[in-house]
Amino acid sequence: MASIQRPYFRSMLAQSLYDRMVKEQHLRNFDRSQWYRCDLDRVTADLRDLYIAFDCDKDTNAFLETCYEKSDWFFVQVFHSLAKAFLCWFMTQTSINGFLGRGSTFVFSQSQFLQLLGVASDWHSEALLDLGAGDGSVTQVMASLFDTVHVTEISSVMQRILTKKGYRILDVNKWAEESKKYDVVSCLNLLDRCDKPITLLNQIKSKLKPTTGRLIIALVLPLSQYVEVGNPTHQPVETLPIEGKTIEDQFNSCVQMIFEPAGYEIIRWTVLPYLSEGDVEQSFYWLTDIVFTLKLKSLQEEPAKKHNLHNEL
Repeated sequence: MASIQRPYFRSMLAQSLYDRMVKEQHLRNFDRSQWYRCDLDRVTADLRDLYIAFDCDKDTNAFLETCYEKSDWFFVQVFHSLAKAFLCWFMTQTSINGFLGRGSTFVFSQSQFLQLLGVASDWHSEALLDLGAGDGSVTQVMASLFDTVHVTEISSVMQRILTKKGYRILDVNKWAEESKKYDVVSCLNLLDRCDKPITLLNQIKSKLKPTTGRLIIALVLPLSQYVEVGNPTHQPVETLPIEGKTIEDQFNSCVQMIFEPAGYEIIRWTVLPYLSEGDVEQSFYWLTDIVFTLKLKSLQEEPAKKHNLHNEL
């Protein structure tokens, strides 16, 4: 098949606009069902039955349409690119996004969130804690389902945005010391971006309501840990011990080497696209998110283990 020749333009602007148009057409025609696929044959048998299959629902499509709309503001996007090149000397990428009002993300719709919790559409509960809430765009998906919403966020720029949205911000260094417990703690795309992810998982255990508390974790796989602040090498103090090359192998490793040793039990899990607003190059970007619903492991097995040990002695 003969390749399609790229048109020649005298103007660099015209060439850029044409290249962007081609990318946009590709995004429009892209098979979005690929975002939700997983090779379950590579997943351990005990976890296979806990998988929930999702698709690109109306809320996901609505977010993408907003991305297309914002991307059409071509000269605004050019300004953002120029501003980013300057601001990166003084601010983190997260703070730049907040300052420019760009880069909002999408993890799941409210309907998908409710299915991950395994509750009815009219479900409502008392308290949510959203760790690393960013600009609150994902928090907003969950917020109406709770009486109280608390958040943490390290970026001072994002903190101001969250305050304007009415969320109570907890100190990133002291939130785990408070006595309040939560029905749901969400930790969305934070484990691979924080300095001490293992410590974070241990801290969360003390914030979940016994028996009924649920932890929602989104983790981009294949794993690539990166810390924006605190370390000039951008490497975390604690490394997540995940092995394997494929997403499915890393998923198995994540469960066996991180969540189970930390004292969590998986209830449900799924594969979703981690979407973010685009830039002058294209309307949106995506990564593969594995989203887990976890609860604290039952302590009922512990007395039995002690009894068996006593008999052996």
